[in-house]
Amino acid sequence: MHHPFSQLGVSARITRTLAERDIHEPFPIQRRVLPDALTGRDVLAKSPTGSGKTLSFAIPIVERLDAGDRRPGALVLVPTRELAIQVAAELESLAARELRVAAVYGGIPISAQAKRARNAHIVVATPGRLNDLLERKAIDLAGVRILVLDEADRMLDMGFKPQVDRIVRRLPKERQTMFFSATLDNEVGDLARAYTHDPLRCEGTLPPAHEDHEAVQHRFVSVRADSKVETLAELLRGKRGLALVFVRTRRGADRLVRKLAAHGVDALALHGDMNQRQRERALLRFESGQATTLVATDVAARGLDLVEITHVVNFDPPEESDGYVHRVGRTGRAGRGGIGVTLVLPEQQEDVSRVARLAGHAEQFTNAGMKVAPPRRVYSSRRGSRSKWGAPTTRRKI
Repeated sequence: MHHPFSQLGVSARITRTLAERDIHEPFPIQRRVLPDALTGRDVLAKSPTGSGKTLSFAIPIVERLDAGDRRPGALVLVPTRELAIQVAAELESLAARELRVAAVYGGIPISAQAKRARNAHIVVATPGRLNDLLERKAIDLAGVRILVLDEADRMLDMGFKPQVDRIVRRLPKERQTMFFSATLDNEVGDLARAYTHDPLRCEGTLPPAHEDHEAVQHRFVSVRADSKVETLAELLRGKRGLALVFVRTRRGADRLVRKLAAHGVDALALHGDMNQRQRERALLRFESGQATTLVATDVAARGLDLVEITHVVNFDPPEESDGYVHRVGRTGRAGRGGIGVTLVLPEQQEDVSRVARLAGHAEQFTNAGMKVAPPRRVYSSRRGSRSKWGAPTTRRKI
């Protein structure tokens, strides 16, 4: 009997490696992407958080590269250092020492990173630090045969497009490009078309981002300002695995950790003001279960992929439905159940109701006793589309 991955064209060695990690059944995106990606075809995939996209590009990279090469043959661009570390670890586990993998990101000395990157077969990098290496002529990308842009929409949201463009201009035109993004609309779609050639389009074959795993429960809780922290603490004291709590600001993360401690809940903070050693220490304690609550900002938590996260709590609600999907997508991984909870102050109900409706959870919102706001009417004019209140309808970056 053939293994499901072998039927997609995956080699026996990689199939055995996956089986040793108890990975036997491909995710839908892997079934769709792998047969073409393994042949070297460009890929353009709409990939919701938790869809299994990492193996969709990691397997073709490991299968197609030659261990005899002496310079980088594959480049994976990611928006954050945490995602760089996780993707590099995934690639290392598949490569089984045959291919060298280097993670390149800010926050640590650049010279040691440059040396590892020069001698690596696969480089996983954030755009800013990789541009630093290129400007110093510390890395040669002329041998790159495979380019992957992971979470491309987030890279645009974080303002990385100019840096990504500079990097791509330095790559060989004859290459395989795999482009993964939670959305392929507007600027993201333009970027995808510019970077790929005759790609396999994996769009519409996967569930929309808001149609996540049935086992994920979505809850909206009406709270008052004076009882908000107490409500959160009560939730965190219940039976659960790891809990990821989202806040809007870095200071808010530190402040909430202190308030939770006063309520008997041990929590850690994760945000951009922490140095790399502090961030790695916090993540290690969280991953190992030494601390079961992590309070994080959106940017800090991007790329965090742990199947043990059973609860995601929006202490500060997201401003957009895409943000909601990315946050709550941190639970319910690998087919497991999970719970997403959003705490809603009275003055936030109208805005959060729109986020809930666009994310596909209007029913859960109304079941909590709150009213869903009607869709905004949009008018067209020579100056562009505007809402009925006169505010521009362009997407706001978080």
